[in-house]
Amino acid sequence: MLKRVFVAADPGRVRLRFAARAVLGIGLAVVVCGAAGQSLAGAVTGGLAALLALFTVADATVRGQTVTTALLPAVGLPVLAAAAELHDFPVARDLVFLAVVGAGVYARRWGPRGHSLGVFAFMTFFMAQFLHTTPGQLPALYAAVLLSVLSAAAVRFGLWCYERRLPPAAVPAPPAGAGLARVTTRQAVQATAGAGFALVAGQLMSGQRWYWAVGATWWVFVNTASRGETLVRGFRRVLGTVIGIGLGFLAAVPVHGAAVPTAVLVAVAVFGIFYTAAVSYTWMMLWVTVLAASLYGLLGVLSAGLLALRLAETGVGALGAALAVLFVLPVTTHATTDAWIQRALRCVHACTAEAAARLAGSAADPAPRVAELEQLLGRVRLSVAPLVHPLNPMLGRKRRARRVLALLDDCAREIRGLVAVAADPEASHDARLAAACWRVEAAVEALTDGGLEQVHRPAEAPAEPALAHLHGLERALAELAEPLRAPSGSRLVGA
Repeated sequence: MLKRVFVAADPGRVRLRFAARAVLGIGLAVVVCGAAGQSLAGAVTGGLAALLALFTVADATVRGQTVTTALLPAVGLPVLAAAAELHDFPVARDLVFLAVVGAGVYARRWGPRGHSLGVFAFMTFFMAQFLHTTPGQLPALYAAVLLSVLSAAAVRFGLWCYERRLPPAAVPAPPAGAGLARVTTRQAVQATAGAGFALVAGQLMSGQRWYWAVGATWWVFVNTASRGETLVRGFRRVLGTVIGIGLGFLAAVPVHGAAVPTAVLVAVAVFGIFYTAAVSYTWMMLWVTVLAASLYGLLGVLSAGLLALRLAETGVGALGAALAVLFVLPVTTHATTDAWIQRALRCVHACTAEAAARLAGSAADPAPRVAELEQLLGRVRLSVAPLVHPLNPMLGRKRRARRVLALLDDCAREIRGLVAVAADPEASHDARLAAACWRVEAAVEALTDGGLEQVHRPAEAPAEPALAHLHGLERALAELAEPLRAPSGSRLVGA
């Protein structure tokens, strides 16, 4: 886990810039709130609003990101008002909170924008519980949210918009379906049920900090699409919280809420959240726990007992999520994995076809397809994570899943090489390319249509670069036939 965080590739230092920009944007938001005369609660609200604006907005284009950021207050402020007005009506408050949970997850069917707005709505309600917001505080908190979102946007889209120099990110849509066959619909029901369990159990443990359990359930469901993914994410959340509490004892408790050292600790925690999010959920949760401990220190309520309560509430929330995905409209791991693998294989064929067309002299550009393939392989890795998890006792499935991942990575490497050759203006078309591309298409169809057709195994690799990459691609597809078709209780396409 340590190696994955600190040695993981960071092309273009995107993760580093992402994290550094977050510290700058959130810091500016807090300074602006302070300059505007906001109280400590207003500054905390503003900082969290800026964090969400910088962390959750993930549209494919800068223009789309700008629109989503502008829409955040339109969603968050009414939710904040509802949470404050219901402060003294616990039953109504709890029912509305569960409705926000369900609506927030359901909104993911509309892609990255729906996801961002759903997260912002949930976290706004959560933040109101964290600060015990009352109606009299609303005008000041409205101003804090607006000022902070504007500050974050000024840094993200004005001062440091490194995305303008990057190709648009390919964001694969979730698997299709209708009604309860749709993953987002099932997850909305599951998340609401799990949050209901967490809310009741959390309130039995603490009438003041119960919302941590609901928050744990919510975040376990983020970026997951199957039963196995959710269970693994719940385990990692608890593990990260345990480690974070240990670090909180060493760092946050001794500080006693002193302004300057707490500000430094908050900046380090924010950097850690953004820098590790893409490579380790456990480490991200470690830094989230340190951030929470630091904020409680600022509010003057941090203690060892409070950190222990946070761990207990997190465990209750993870349990609620686990029970929901196991017994409420479960989405099996193999069904989700099969869907993503098939999409990745079809994208392999599309990349090959466009690269071959480019070599033939057309204006085709396979680069966007390569970016899409990388995103799809990321989704495959996430979906297969339960099968390759160290705690998975089914060694046969684990070996097969690792083999599939390795061969899909081989496919991606050969595709990148082929596209690089096609981009060379000196590269010329070879008549054998058409035959090789046809064999790749046939291999993909054989692997994805559920049939038992023999997948072609290529002969000796040719010397020409483009044909050599196609040969490697054919070999990887041929070798994929064995693990994908092997009989098992957990299908990996076509079994």
